Amino acid sequence: MISVDIKKRLGDFQLEAQFDAPMGVTAIFGQSGSGKTTVVNAVAGLLRPDAGRISVANNSLFDSSAAKDVPVQQRRIGYVFQDARLFPHVTVMRNLSYGGNHDADRIIEVLGLEALLDRMPAALSGGERQRVALGRALMCDPQVLLMDEPLAALDAPRKAEILPYIERLRDDVKIPMLYVSHDVSEVARLATTLVVMQKGKVATFGPVGQVLSSPEAVPLVGVRAAGAVISTKVAGRLLDDGLTELQFSGGRLVLPGILGVLGQTVRLRIPAQDVILAKTAPQGMSALNVLPVAITQIEQGRGPGVIVGLKAGDDHLLARVTRRSALRMELAVGQHIFAIIKATAVGPEDIGS
Repeated sequence: MISVDIKKRLGDFQLEAQFDAPMGVTAIFGQSGSGKTTVVNAVAGLLRPDAGRISVANNSLFDSSAAKDVPVQQRRIGYVFQDARLFPHVTVMRNLSYGGNHDADRIIEVLGLEALLDRMPAALSGGERQRVALGRALMCDPQVLLMDEPLAALDAPRKAEILPYIERLRDDVKIPMLYVSHDVSEVARLATTLVVMQKGKVATFGPVGQVLSSPEAVPLVGVRAAGAVISTKVAGRLLDDGLTELQFSGGRLVLPGILGVLGQTVRLRIPAQDVILAKTAPQGMSALNVLPVAITQIEQGRGPGVIVGLKAGDDHLLARVTRRSALRMELAVGQHIFAIIKATAVGPEDIGS
């Protein structure tokens, strides 16, 4: 576990960050200037807090009360930046081994680097370079892996190429990871824990599904990006239509494409703006997904919108409707209604393993 409780003033900017990051990927999310990179730089030892404590696995890296500040080179930190920062004059294998050779065969296999080892960085795609950067950071045997917007410089196809490898790292490499991002789809797909930063402070943090399904988090992530995260299992195929059936606690969902194998866990982000509400079970609609839900919360936005918290089985969803619709439907907490989700509402970027 990474434990952070620090303060740092940088000119007019005041950082006050306090959170715990358990095993898995903890995403630090927020707008530019909210303090995300400042936090990970403090963990890495590249920036010294004015006060507070930082520890990894109960080992103190910084403690102002004890005048302790472990030097960067002794912190066992793996750091991956936006740009891969590979050495251009040596091969992929030599770039990887620069940080060490810890568990080299396994890391090369997990990141799919076998075919790249003899190539030079100039001959790699952006996604391949970032995979090499990840491998180099892991081969130094770090206690924690830091990733500062590692996909920000990549186009959509290159992001789609590298995301499955980061998912494998999350599931296979047993160290805590801090992942800085301003992309909700990335966060929903990769993170196990979410820290939301706003103006230098931690606005909220907790399990990613719990945070993103909370109506209170909508102003923090943005109304267009708001959406709940649920875990499902592949339950069947509709081969003639090219559709996959997914089972979760609230029922079944049908989505386009061949997603995983039978029984595999698939994580979905369902955007709040793509959830339609109905008081009675609809008939004669093109939408394939109709779920019985109960209203748990109704939050008025600053504009004409209303965020409705929904419970489907043991999972939570969000819907964004206009205030006029909420009043016309007489929506109320505790009411049992139906949530309608188009099969095409969940894009490929919102589906992870």
